[in-house]
Amino acid sequence: MDANVITTIAVFVIMAGGITTAVIVNNRQQRKKHIYSVVTGKSDYQRNNNSKEKKTALQRAEIAKKLKEAGEKEKKEKKKHQKSLKFLIQQAGFNTTIPKYFLYSFLFACIVFLILQITSFSILTKSFLTFTAFLGAPRLFLKFKARRRQKKFLEDFADALDAMIRMLQAGMPVTEAISMISREFGGPLGEEMSHIYDDQKVGIPMGEATRRAADRMPITEMQMFATAIQIQSETGSSLSEVLANLSAVIRARFRLQRKVKALSSEAKASAAIIACLPLLVAGGLYLVNPEYIGKLFNTPTGKILVSGAAIWMSIGIFIMKQMINFKI
Repeated sequence: MDANVITTIAVFVIMAGGITTAVIVNNRQQRKKHIYSVVTGKSDYQRNNNSKEKKTALQRAEIAKKLKEAGEKEKKEKKKHQKSLKFLIQQAGFNTTIPKYFLYSFLFACIVFLILQITSFSILTKSFLTFTAFLGAPRLFLKFKARRRQKKFLEDFADALDAMIRMLQAGMPVTEAISMISREFGGPLGEEMSHIYDDQKVGIPMGEATRRAADRMPITEMQMFATAIQIQSETGSSLSEVLANLSAVIRARFRLQRKVKALSSEAKASAAIIACLPLLVAGGLYLVNPEYIGKLFNTPTGKILVSGAAIWMSIGIFIMKQMINFKI
């Protein structure tokens, strides 16, 4: 491959990485502001709810303070954990060890390499795709499974909190209520509640056990639940009122998510059409006149143009996805 081609591709990749990083950092900052607005009672749902009692507001403010202190204290530690492979495997719900993970990744990379051997790609392209299959694709799969697991967890979390509130109001201890939830609910929710109960049985404090569960399930609602449990274990405050407020917030977020999904469906369809249009046009031109479009793949200039177009199209698709993917 010519040196100018490699230099041009490298410039495109660097620019793409910079834009992608900027978008991700901006989204994380917006989500952090939204988390604290929900916890401190400044969301639209809580602002319109004029029947809140003063005691509930004080408890919510205390939860916000605890969350902020815990976030500042464990910020560096969580960053390390979130980047670690073991932490990602736990989020995805797998019990495999890291050596087994790399073994499976190696076998998958071997399969991809054998498939690429029947193609006419260059050695550099085959090496890049094989390397991606070994390190990139398995991590993407784990992140995909983690997101699905978190979504399934949230579907039952509000109902579990309501059931837990009724148990606490009936006089049942917190540990027994969590044990009952682990038996009555299946899936990720039952697994995490079972882990909390098992950790508590071996001598780990309830607050620490819920914090570990929040690390395995890093969503806002679980962090709020862990903070409520920790405050209750330290101060002895009324846990049922805090959980009732948390359940109401979760249900309000679900209603808002469904509304946003309905309003953004047109934008998502438009983005899908725009993303598929260049591929459809290129395929049509190839069927009509293969020699005309073949210059893009057979000449050095054409390869540069195709590489640049693919990179910028990927950036455009990513930006459109971030614009229509609202965080609630």
